[in-house]
Amino acid sequence: MVPTLEPIRWLIGAGGEVLVVIMLVAMALFAMSLERLFYWQFTHRRARRVLIEAWIQRRDHSSWSALTLREVWTSELIARLRLPLPWLKLLIAVCPLLGLLGTVTGMIQVFDSLALTESNQARAMADGVAQATLPTLCGMAVAVVGLLFVTRLEQIIRREDQRLHDRMARAVEDSHA
Repeated sequence: MVPTLEPIRWLIGAGGEVLVVIMLVAMALFAMSLERLFYWQFTHRRARRVLIEAWIQRRDHSSWSALTLREVWTSELIARLRLPLPWLKLLIAVCPLLGLLGTVTGMIQVFDSLALTESNQARAMADGVAQATLPTLCGMAVAVVGLLFVTRLEQIIRREDQRLHDRMARAVEDSHA
């Protein structure tokens, strides 16, 4: 038995099977979050540089079709940055619901065990309620951390959208000067 896995086994035993599902959702949520950070750091910045260089190479920068093309290019680049946001928001919304499911199933188990045994009911009830509320706590904790990340990512995307438009406009002015 691996000693580092003992706290995880205790947590699963204390919170039930729903806690395993919450843990899987949390791993998916944080894996997608890390992917976005790596995408931002490496892929997006390179693609932004290529886009600005392609815009500078164009001869026409002021006609309606040129400005529309610039808007389409920037929108496509920003859309790639926004791509996983709906999935991240879905996973965040699912976490508290899974926590509630764990609480309900835990309470059902508590009442079933209380119906079978009539000895020391108050202590069994207190332990069962504590066990049943653990999935809610975990679901809410994962949701709050995920929500903080998504809020920060949306802020970065809004700022990047504005900066991209500004850089493309400035790049044309700098190339003509």
